[in-house]
Amino acid sequence: MRCPDRSPDESGRLRALAEYQINPAQGLPALAPIVDMAARLFDCSGAAVNMIGDTSVTLIASQGIGQCDLSRDLSFCAHAINQDGVFLVADATTDARFHDNPLVRGGFIRFYAGVPLRAPSGHALGALCVVDEQPRKGFAIMDRQRLIQLAEMAADKLELRRLEVASVARRFSASAIPSPSAIISCDGDGQVTGCNAAAAELLGWSMMDLSAAPIEMVFAPADRAQIRDSIARLLTGAMPMTEGDVLMAQRRDGGFNPVELHWSSWTEDGRSQVGLILRNANADQSERDALYRLANFDAVTGLPNRNLLWRHLEESFAARRAFSMILITLEGFADVNNTLGRTLGDRVLRHVAQRLRSALPHATLIARKGGVKFAALLPSRDPILLGAAARSIQSAIAVPLVLDGHDLHLASFAGMAIAPDHASCPDDLVGNAELALGQAASGGRETALLFLPQMRAQAIARRQMETELHHAFELGQFTLHFQPQVRLRDGHVTGAEALIRWQHPVHGLLMPAAFLTSLDNSVLAEAVGGWVLDRACAQLAQWRRFHSAFTISVNLSLAQLRRGHLPEIVAGLLREHDLPPECLELEITENIILDRHEDILAQLEQIRDSGVKLSFDDFGTGFASLNLLRNYPVSHIKIDKGFTCLVGTSAADRAIVKGVITMARDLGLEVTAEGVESQTIAVYLQGLGCDKGQGFFFGKPCSADCFAELYLNPTGLIASA
Repeated sequence: MRCPDRSPDESGRLRALAEYQINPAQGLPALAPIVDMAARLFDCSGAAVNMIGDTSVTLIASQGIGQCDLSRDLSFCAHAINQDGVFLVADATTDARFHDNPLVRGGFIRFYAGVPLRAPSGHALGALCVVDEQPRKGFAIMDRQRLIQLAEMAADKLELRRLEVASVARRFSASAIPSPSAIISCDGDGQVTGCNAAAAELLGWSMMDLSAAPIEMVFAPADRAQIRDSIARLLTGAMPMTEGDVLMAQRRDGGFNPVELHWSSWTEDGRSQVGLILRNANADQSERDALYRLANFDAVTGLPNRNLLWRHLEESFAARRAFSMILITLEGFADVNNTLGRTLGDRVLRHVAQRLRSALPHATLIARKGGVKFAALLPSRDPILLGAAARSIQSAIAVPLVLDGHDLHLASFAGMAIAPDHASCPDDLVGNAELALGQAASGGRETALLFLPQMRAQAIARRQMETELHHAFELGQFTLHFQPQVRLRDGHVTGAEALIRWQHPVHGLLMPAAFLTSLDNSVLAEAVGGWVLDRACAQLAQWRRFHSAFTISVNLSLAQLRRGHLPEIVAGLLREHDLPPECLELEITENIILDRHEDILAQLEQIRDSGVKLSFDDFGTGFASLNLLRNYPVSHIKIDKGFTCLVGTSAADRAIVKGVITMARDLGLEVTAEGVESQTIAVYLQGLGCDKGQGFFFGKPCSADCFAELYLNPTGLIASA
């Protein structure tokens, strides 16, 4: 972990910070709306304004930040104040400065973006930041600009605080000179005793004009009585009635400006003094408008964002309106961003937004929900009209788009839900539309589905299954069974395939068909796959003490290849268990290969080059088996049991099996036939030149102890199956 650097003028920075006199227990409430907006605007788990002290950090405003260590050495913001612009950490776990930071190890921060907040002297006081528990691949230029805008608003609020403190400390006039805020002071009789250039510019008078003039001169006649009353109240120790109010300031040219007033008073040389901070109410309104737009509209498409969508949903449910929601997500957009750049990608999103508006002219609201997902609300609960609207959207999106000479083709999926039929609150409606969208995305291009109650039941079942899988992994309920692999020419057991089983506390021993799909789609997939590989290698090492030629095959999951580290993991396990690479065979399927061609191919080639065998499992069942066989570095193929078990009755399956074995021989590949369930099939396959067989005829999968008892002779000879 690298500790943050200190300013070359650290003592001056700390003196500047002291001018704000912020109580850590109270913070600065004026910053709360800005921090809250930052968290919502960037969809982050937390946001804060931190002031960086000598040894610790003070959160003077925060949203979503729980209890954590506030030491300066651990603070990301303490790094942010040492630079201009946005300080960005996309994934703290891979950043050498932060990967071992306790805030990162504890799961508090993975993503950070912060902007320094400076005093008029230029010293950095602290930072406005947004943080998240999940990493982010990028933070767009537009996002950086919006965070800087919010930081400027936060700096304005801090400056008001500094001036308030200065007035109490009798340094009002001296503090006013460099301040960007408009400041004017007067004595107890209402005569101007000082002003700064910002006040003169805002009020439209010169500083000489204002010197010793009555302060009420700069206000409209209708407001002068309120000014006199406010001064009188301050002199008695009461707060003026006009604190925070907007009055009309009269310019020298006769024009008027609305200004917001903030008063203070003190005694100087025995005489009462009154100070007034003026803010341009027009500018404040512009600020409020800018904040509203930042909070409620998407910067790329101009559509309402998720925040405004949610507010509209809440209002619709509160008013008991009947309406429908369509969620739309784009297919193929990631390739546009990755190959043509984010700038062109943003233009594509703007065109999609225009097409949505054209396709749904009567929609109550069309919003960008986030990423490549859009939402439309329609004032109807007619499923037929809703389906027609979804098809209209998909047809509009599917029209080819030509940008900068590139022909772009996008498709979309749509999920639909109806209120109040399918939900009684925004969370449930959006959740049900998301469930329908997820089903549509798995159903092929340009599918649109309406929510059905069984979709939620299935989702609940999936969530329950995932919870049970986590418990099973934590409690050691997974186990390995082993099925013999037999050399057909002599019937000897030469190896085994390691197969996962779940020893369920209620349902007993579960086969992979009962849980493997859920496991492969869960966050546990990589961890469990690694456990299977480790346990299989450990068992193999034990058996090879007596049978040095014994081999083992292990199925790979897609999750094990997604991170790109599988070759290193395999090499490490072989070293740990003192195994030669040729004794291990890793089985892959077509689905794995088709997921991410280049990344996976590179890993498989590295594994094959190390000497580990690669087998193409379930060969013949996919659409691209032959093409993949030509391009991927496999040394074995396993004929799917769907073909093998029918060779005795189906001429077509006999032809397929014979063709696969002949082709494999010509390519120099070894062949294992799965699903061998009779001696007739075993003899037939042997006659075709098939190398190995696996199936119930030779033996069912069983525990390691049972396998050793049935097939492995402790004297050193491997038994026949």
